[in-house]
Amino acid sequence: MRKSADVVILMQPSSNYTLLFPKEINWEEFTAYRPDVPFSDEVVEFLNALSGAIMKDRLSRLYPDAITFAYFCRKANLLKLKVQYVHVDELRLGRGVLFHIAPSNVPINFGYSLVAGLLAGNANIVRVSSKQFAQVDLIIKHMHELLESGQYNEVANRIALVRYDRSSDASAYFSSIANVRVIWGGDATIQTIRQNSIPVRSFDVCFADRYSIAAIRPSAIMAASNTEMKKLAEAFYNDTYLFDQNACSAPHTIFWLNDPSLTEAKERFWSAVHDHVATKYQLQAVMAVDKLTALYRQAVCMNIMAEPMPDNIVVRVDLNEVPINIDDFRCSCGYFSEKTIESLDEISPIVSSKYQTLGYFGFEKEEFTEFVCKKRFQGLDRIVPIGETTAFSLTWDGFNLIEMFTRIPSIL
Repeated sequence: MRKSADVVILMQPSSNYTLLFPKEINWEEFTAYRPDVPFSDEVVEFLNALSGAIMKDRLSRLYPDAITFAYFCRKANLLKLKVQYVHVDELRLGRGVLFHIAPSNVPINFGYSLVAGLLAGNANIVRVSSKQFAQVDLIIKHMHELLESGQYNEVANRIALVRYDRSSDASAYFSSIANVRVIWGGDATIQTIRQNSIPVRSFDVCFADRYSIAAIRPSAIMAASNTEMKKLAEAFYNDTYLFDQNACSAPHTIFWLNDPSLTEAKERFWSAVHDHVATKYQLQAVMAVDKLTALYRQAVCMNIMAEPMPDNIVVRVDLNEVPINIDDFRCSCGYFSEKTIESLDEISPIVSSKYQTLGYFGFEKEEFTEFVCKKRFQGLDRIVPIGETTAFSLTWDGFNLIEMFTRIPSIL
């Protein structure tokens, strides 16, 4: 090992990790990176080229999340974000080397974390999920093609994508050279990674285990046309089933605002969702058993009623009351608890710092602005229309990522 001014830097990791991008790397040179300004022209052009390559690839049509990622990386979108996140009268630079630990259950998350780090002006080491995902391979393939073109070497040299399992010593080394460590995953993952030391001036940005909900106004369901209902069902599918309901932003408890059309609205909504899911989703046998087990467990612990559905592609549980620990009863792959409420205020008692996203349909933005200001939650960092709960933003979990990943040199 060797010493720097503020931390002991471990020897480079042994060979028990796989370098996915680039094909080879000099870690000494990588750690000597000098931070850039946010949204540099070179980074925007590289991401725009990556976007175009993904969009032109016919295989990407099989993966809606890859298409969404490519759409986010378009130059037009990045320049719009630059106006939002960069102030012309403010000097900012990246912090240096970011070490990202991507979650195992959301394939494209590694890409968004990388993009945020690049846009903020940093070099980025990203630990990609140890699980194999075709859309991850597709993105990395096009990154290699861009590097081989020779046009984007300067930006490509800011990227290292690695994969390794828990037995590897790589996390210790990457932590020792990180100016910021970005940890996506459950609470246990965060605790494990934090056992590795980081430099004294470095810090962690953690995206812990979170819980998400949805609120629906029945009258809006009844007012929707058949075409609008199909779009809503698809939007709800993308929020939930696309990642097997494992993403922190996927709603698990659905709150229905009571009105005379409630029963009919529920039937219309869930019928549309079921019809869409049935054409898109393959429920594994093990998950069918898990959903049944979750239902029995919840029935033992609280007063519930299982709502009738054609099969267990969609499992619905009607709650008589919502316990504070409702998040302990979550299940994946299409398992939903439902509660009828008289006003949004009834949601507030359960909202803790563990609550991330509220998806909604049939409400106005102003209703939630008043709701949040009045209740002053520690949680609910995102309130978005159904269909946008998984949409990535540079403000995530209440963190402005550009601000977190940069520093402000003060010149008086």
